[in-house]
Amino acid sequence: MKIKKILIITGLAIGISAFAGEPEYDHIFFDEALMSGAYFYSGADYTAPSYVMHIKNKLPVSEKQFFTVRNSLLLHYVSSYGGQWSATVNYPNWRGKDNIKSCDFLDFRIYIDTPLSTGELPLIAISKTARRDTIVSDFISFEPYMGAASSKTWLHVHIPLKLFNLEYRHSKEINRIIFKQSGNDGKEHILYIDQMELVPSEMPQIKLEKPVLTNLKAFERHVDLVWSKDKLEDAKYIKIYRSEDGNLFRAVGMQDPQRGRYADYTGICGKKYFYRITALDAFYKESDVSNVLSAETLPMTDEQLLDMVQEASFRYYWEGAEPHSGLALENIPGRKNMIASGASGFGIMAIITGVERGYITREQAVERFVKIVDFLKKADRFHGVYAHFMDGPTAKAEPFFGNRDNGADLLETAFLFQGLLTARQYFDRDTKEEKYIKEGITRLWQEIEWSWYKRTPDSKYLYWHWSPDQAWVINHKLIGWNETMIAYILAIASPTHGIDKSMYYSGWASQEEEAQTYRSNWGKTAEGNMYFNRNTYFGIKLDVGVSSGGPLFFIHYSYMGLNPNNIKDKFMEKDYFNNFKNIALINHRYCIENPKNQLGYAYDCWGLTASDGPWRYQAAEPAQHKDEGTMAPTGALASFPYTPVESMAALRNYYRNYGSFLWGEYGFRDAFNLNENWCARIYMGLNQAPVTVMIENYRTGKIWNLFMSNPEIKKMVDELFENK
Repeated sequence: MKIKKILIITGLAIGISAFAGEPEYDHIFFDEALMSGAYFYSGADYTAPSYVMHIKNKLPVSEKQFFTVRNSLLLHYVSSYGGQWSATVNYPNWRGKDNIKSCDFLDFRIYIDTPLSTGELPLIAISKTARRDTIVSDFISFEPYMGAASSKTWLHVHIPLKLFNLEYRHSKEINRIIFKQSGNDGKEHILYIDQMELVPSEMPQIKLEKPVLTNLKAFERHVDLVWSKDKLEDAKYIKIYRSEDGNLFRAVGMQDPQRGRYADYTGICGKKYFYRITALDAFYKESDVSNVLSAETLPMTDEQLLDMVQEASFRYYWEGAEPHSGLALENIPGRKNMIASGASGFGIMAIITGVERGYITREQAVERFVKIVDFLKKADRFHGVYAHFMDGPTAKAEPFFGNRDNGADLLETAFLFQGLLTARQYFDRDTKEEKYIKEGITRLWQEIEWSWYKRTPDSKYLYWHWSPDQAWVINHKLIGWNETMIAYILAIASPTHGIDKSMYYSGWASQEEEAQTYRSNWGKTAEGNMYFNRNTYFGIKLDVGVSSGGPLFFIHYSYMGLNPNNIKDKFMEKDYFNNFKNIALINHRYCIENPKNQLGYAYDCWGLTASDGPWRYQAAEPAQHKDEGTMAPTGALASFPYTPVESMAALRNYYRNYGSFLWGEYGFRDAFNLNENWCARIYMGLNQAPVTVMIENYRTGKIWNLFMSNPEIKKMVDELFENK
C-alpha cells in the first residue's frame, strides 16, 4: 500500500534533484491563518510572574489588526523579574515545498498596540534543525531594525540574517523564529505580527499593472473570482477586496496570482457582494485597483452542491495541470514541474467527467489528451512502466523519494492506465485527433511488460518497483488487501505481456505465511491477515479486509474505473461493492462512536483515509492506534457510491460549517484536525479526483461503464471472477 512504500523509502534523501527549471518558493513563516484561535505552527510558554498569552501553548490568531488580510499573530506578554516567557513561529512545511529562495534578511511587520519604551520589546532569534537537534542562534534586539518604536501603526522590521550568528549552508534550513523576554518592566504589552518571512537582499522594484477581474460566479456560501494572469509574473499576491454596498471595500483574502482564481467563502446565502482586486509586489505595494464585478449567493439543492464540488475538484486537473504534459501535480502548492503518475490517471477520469458535466468542451479535452499522449510517448519508461514521479519539462523520472526510487512504479502505472483505458473508450469518434489518442493509448498499454515485474518466471507475486541501476533494491511485493488490486487486474488483462490469472490468488490474495505477516504488520492485528476477514465490526460483517477495513482510499483508488458491482471471488458471500459499502459503514460508525473523543467526529464528519496531516502524511483508519483526529473530506465524498446518504451529510457539513477554512479554489482542502486547530494548505492529486469521479459513478456510473467496456477488461472479468 502507498503509505507502506512511503515509510520504506522516505528515510532516504528527499528532493535530491537539482530542481532544474523548478520555480522557487518564498520562505514565508506567516502570511495568514486559515483558522481562527490557536495558530498550529507556533509555540508559547512562560514561567510566572512573567506571562505570554497562549491557547494550549500556541500563539493566538487575531482578527483585530492585520497588515495584509484577515489576521495576524498576537503577542501579548508581561516581562517580570524572576519569570521568563518565549514564543516561536515555525515554518509551515509540506510535501514538495522544497525549492526555497536563498535569503539574507528576516522580514516582518509589527503593530505595537500599547505604549512602549526602549528595551521593552522582546529579543529575537532564529533556529535550524540538524540531526533532529534544534540549534538556536544568538538572541538580538530587533528595535534598531524597525525605526522608531511608535505605537498604533504597522512597522517594517528588516534584520540581516548574519547578525544572528547561525551557520547554515542555505537559508532554507532556518525553520523557526523565536521571541523571548528581554526586559523586566512588569507591564502588559500587546503586539501583532504579520507577513513574517525570509527575503533576499535584492528584490527588484517593479510597477505592476492593475489586474483584471474576468468573472464572478456565486454559489450558496461563497463566490468564485477569476482574473487574467497576463502581466502578473512579477506579482507576489493578488489581494481580494469585498464590499456589501459597492462603496466600502475591505480586504478579505490573498492568492497566488498564477492560480488565477480565488474562492471567497462568505458563509451567507442570499446576499449580493461586490469585488475588486489589486496586485502586490515583493514590498507589498499595491497596483491600481481592478474593475468591479458583483454576484449574489443563492440557495442550492443537493444536486447543485454535487455539481459545485465535482467542478471545483476537477479544476485541480484542468487549470492546475503541469503545463508541458497536461498531467497532474502531486499537490498544489508543491513542486510545480513534478508530475504524479497515479494522480494523473485519476485526473484523466476527472477530465472526462468534466466534459460530461459541461465544465469544458470535448474539443478542449481532445486537445489536452493529444498533449498527454505526446508526453507519455517520450517519457521515461522501464519495461513499459512509468516512474512514480516525472519532470514535466524533461519527461525524465524524478526520484522524489530518494535514489532507490529512480525507476519504475508498477502501481502508479496501473493507476495511470486505469485512467488511460477509460479515455481510450471515451474518445471513439472518427476524427484524426481522437484516433491518435485511442491508438496512442493502445500502443502504450501493449508495451507494458507486466510479466517482467514478476521478477522471476516462477514468482507468485508482482513487484512494486524496479530501478535501472539498482534493480529490485526496494523488494516490495504487491500483496492485498489494500489499494493495489488494479495492478493485478491490468496485468492479468494485458493482451501482450500478461500474467496468469492464478496470480490473483497466489499474489494479491495470497494466504502464504509471508502474506499473512505482511498484513499483520501494517494492520497491527491478525484479523484479516488471511486476506479474508469475516469478523463483525460495529454490527457490520466484513468479508475481506485487514483489521476493521483500513483507510478508505483502499475502496477508492483501484475502483474508480474498475466497477466492484457484481465482482465476486471465492472469499466473498456477496460482491465487492457490498464489501466496500460495509467498509465505509464501519468507518462511519467508528466516527460516530468516536472512541478517542476527537473533536468534530460525528454522523456528518467521517471518512478516515490517507491524507496530509498536522505532522506528516499518514493513512488514518477506524482503529484507535491509527486515529490522530485528522479528517480528510475525500474519505466520505469518494464513498458516495457506497454511502450516498452519509456522504451527502458530510458534504453539507464540510461546506456549510467548515467552509471558512476548508473550502478553496479546488474544492475542499486535503484534510483538517480540529484537536490541533489545523487545516492543510494543500490539495492533493490523489485525493481531489476521487471526489469528482466517484460522485459521477454514484450519479451515472459513467466512468465505471467506460473502463469496464474495454474488451480486455471484459474478458478478464469473465474469466477471473465468479460473477454468475
